[in-house]
Amino acid sequence: MATLKTGNKAPAFTGLDQDGNKVSLKDFAGKTLILFFYPKDMTSGCTAEACNLRDNYAELIRNGYAVVGVSPDPASSHLKFISKYTLPFPLIADTDQSICNKYEAWGEKSMYGKKYMGVIRKTFVISPEGKILHIIDKVKTDDHASQILALETA
Repeated sequence: MATLKTGNKAPAFTGLDQDGNKVSLKDFAGKTLILFFYPKDMTSGCTAEACNLRDNYAELIRNGYAVVGVSPDPASSHLKFISKYTLPFPLIADTDQSICNKYEAWGEKSMYGKKYMGVIRKTFVISPEGKILHIIDKVKTDDHASQILALETA
């Protein structure tokens, strides 16, 4: 499989959000999409990232962005996460990791010397025409919105 790069066509996807609604890349035609991949609901880093995007959501919307999160957690977990932290954007339940795999956000990780498979935290900014504008591989969980907004001036 070829590695995704800036300028590539973003892989098409369809998944179910926390309410069981279908969410597809084509739903965001004409909008700039922030598609962020995160490992697990309710964990410290993922909560910091989601809440930072929530806290800056109005500014992201003003700047023409739509926001969607993806993790392998089930919809029921996403519902609790959204409810607890008042998240204003959909979270896709990628329980079979198919979307994560398409976006190269699933792979081998290591913790305390033990290797395992999991979500590789990363964010894609996708153009209104469906092209990858930016890939953020080193996500600052507590300041992610600023990372994204800074790309406009880079």
